[in-house]
Amino acid sequence: MNIGQAAEASGVSAKMIRYYEEIALIPPPARSQSGYRVYGPDDVHTLRFVRRARSLGFSIEETGALLALWRDRSRASADVKAMALKHVAELEEKAAALKAMAKTLRHLASHCHGDGRPDCPILDEISS
Repeated sequence: MNIGQAAEASGVSAKMIRYYEEIALIPPPARSQSGYRVYGPDDVHTLRFVRRARSLGFSIEETGALLALWRDRSRASADVKAMALKHVAELEEKAAALKAMAKTLRHLASHCHGDGRPDCPILDEISS
């Protein structure tokens, strides 16, 4: 299949497929005699893996590490679990930070008159 078909089958855009190949996250596919990329079922499976890892918030580097573990049949599942739990901790930390930001902005907004006057506690807080 060509890159458009692989993109459709995997849910990864053709542009991102080219980018992942460029940064060597995924291996380059076979090429036809005329130089077009040719993708097979294994390539699409890899692209789906990458899409899913990225949708779970793993970075490009982490996705590369997960791909290496996925391909390594002698891997220890403890290594994969450790990566996942580390990522969960990072996500929970980010979620707590976002919740604190929302609480602060909600508080500031509740003290803003929101009328035609120029005084604004939201801007006062940001500028302090």
